[in-house]
Parts: sequence; structure tokens; C-alpha cells
Amino acid sequence: MSVRHPIISVTGSSGAGTTSVKKTFERIFQREGIKAAYVEGDAFHRYNRYEMKKLMAEEAEKGNNHFSHFGPYSNLFEELETLFRTFGETGTGKYRHYVHDESEQKLYGAEPGYFTEWEDVPKETDLLFYEGLHGAVVTDEANVARHCDLKIGVVPVVNLEWIQKIHRDNLDRGYSHQAIKETILRRMPDYLDYICPQFSQTDINFQRVPMVDTSNAFIARWIPTPDESMVVIRFANPRGIDFPYLISMINNSYMSRANSIVIPGGKLDIAMQLILTPMILQLMERSRRAGAPRRDIPSVAKYA
Repeated sequence: MSVRHPIISVTGSSGAGTTSVKKTFERIFQREGIKAAYVEGDAFHRYNRYEMKKLMAEEAEKGNNHFSHFGPYSNLFEELETLFRTFGETGTGKYRHYVHDESEQKLYGAEPGYFTEWEDVPKETDLLFYEGLHGAVVTDEANVARHCDLKIGVVPVVNLEWIQKIHRDNLDRGYSHQAIKETILRRMPDYLDYICPQFSQTDINFQRVPMVDTSNAFIARWIPTPDESMVVIRFANPRGIDFPYLISMINNSYMSRANSIVIPGGKLDIAMQLILTPMILQLMERSRRAGAPRRDIPSVAKYA
């Protein structure tokens, strides 16, 4: 981990809600005057959209029906670790963007489905913020987790995750239920080997649990809403967490274990603001004490 150049990673599988969590962080950064460099996980895929589609077909012909975006063979784990290590040491490093659609094409200049060229992380940033699939991955070749100062897991229960994927792929992309089932089955080995283990590396997990029947994900007519859900927040190290304060500030919340609090799903944003803002400001104070350039960032004391 780096004291002078902090790194925050938000990890979750596709459709887990990491993009919504990223927006919460963006609001915190804007409010507190923190300049962040944003890194998206799919920028570290090994293949572009069309190469990946071709390789999946080739692997299927060979009898490998489990070639997915979740595993090390389709991702640049070592390059991601190099970025984290280099940023922690120097405040910069090499990264790129993956262009999803035409709006991002206008922003980054590359065709949808392709990567931009590698470039340097902008200098004079206060911290690096990663959002994607592998922000806490550990393999024999790479250990990304050890370079992060704050690791957040975003983890819906599996049936909810499937419902979100089914609705997105069916309604937005026109995939059949059979095609979606095949995608889920193809990803499952890598999900178990490379996604799930990361949530034992994280400092905080936010897990959304629906309070409605999701027993058959493939017949659910709509995605359970936040108001139809609860969120379990688990702290790897609960020392210093003021649970009575959080419970008093978040209506209808309670402790389920000594390191966990349960909140209504609609209160996720305020819970993240209350929990994460002091942690982020502590990282920034520690960075300044280590000699990072001083910026006009409020003291953590105002949130005590």
C-alpha cells in the first residue's frame, strides 16, 4: 500500500452495481475537493470486443466452454498490478480506456469495442480510483489487492445478480434466455475461482439482498427495487467503526454480527457517505503527512 499516493478499488461482477457506487465516490470527491484518477477494469481486458468473440468461438470448438472475461487468460492482471504499484510509488503509471459506445467514442477517439492507446495517469492527482472486476484479485502471478489502501466489494446475492443480467441482456441486447443461461454457465468456473475470492480480500462489502421471491431468476418480471431490498455491510476490521452512530443515523438499521450492519436498500447512498467519507479523508491526511502536496481538503475531524 502507498501512504503518499492512495489507491481505492471497488470490485464487483458485471451488473453488481459498481457503477452506482462509483457515482457515490464521485460526489464525495467533488464535495471534499479531492482530485481522483479513474481507472476502469475493462481497460485491462486482454482482448477487444471482436477478438474476444472470435476467441470464445474458437475455444468452444476445442471443447472449452468456460472462456470468459473473468479469468487471467483474458485479462492483464500483471499490468494492472504494475499500474497500482507504480502509482503508489510515484503518483503516475500507464493506463488506457475501453470504448463501450458512440458517446465514449467522441470522448476518447477510438471505435466502440476497442481500446485507446496507453497513456500516463494525469499528474497532480490525490488518489487513484479503480472500478471493475478485479480490484482485489490475487493469483500466482499477480497480487493486485496488496497495493490498495481501501478495497470495497459490491456483491448482490447470486439470484439478484442473475436477474440483473437477464434483464439487461434480454431487454437491452436482445439475447434469448437460453443464450443468457449459456453465458452464466460459461462464466461460472472463473466466477468461483477469480471473482468470489476477492470478497475475502476487501475491507468493506456491500451485499444487496432482495426481500421478495427471487427463487427462479428466469421468470422474474422486474429487478427488485432498493426499497424491496436490504443491504448487509460487512467490515473486515470493525475496530474504530461507530456502529451505534450509524444505527442512529440510518433508520431501521441494525447489527447482525459484531462486524456487520444491515440497512434498508434505499439507504445505501447515505450509508456509504457516512462510512466512506471519514475513511477517504483519513487517507488524504495520511498522504499529506507523508509529504504529498497540500490541497484544500477538509479535516476528518468534522465527521468525527
